[in-house]
Amino acid sequence: VQLVESGGGLVQAGGSLRLSCAASGFTFDDYAIGWFRQAPGKEREAVSCISSRDASTYYQDSVKGRFTISSDNAKNTVYLQMNSLQPEDTAVYYCAAVWGVLPKSASYYCAAVMDYWGKGTLVTVSS
Repeated sequence: VQLVESGGGLVQAGGSLRLSCAASGFTFDDYAIGWFRQAPGKEREAVSCISSRDASTYYQDSVKGRFTISSDNAKNTVYLQMNSLQPEDTAVYYCAAVWGVLPKSASYYCAAVMDYWGKGTLVTVSS
């Protein structure tokens, strides 16, 4: 099983980045995928999740209207488009997967214990 994040980097405040999470080694359509982040000195937090069952989505309040999660099931890849980035968005961003065939919301899956994790990609937003 692999989850490989890419797309991180250094960007100025107000800029944009698109993160990708390429999955392999499990049945992608049976899993909910989430993006999480951990800033220096802070606990890891859920940013956004997408349910494989119905493509429903969840966003943390601080990123609503700025970030968009999407999934390309043909490519086994989930994206996180991040616009209007702010210095407080600086963190290591991880994607994770949890078995998700139950009729539950994306927010439910975002709060679940994830089955698989990627190694993360660093996003740095300068002011």
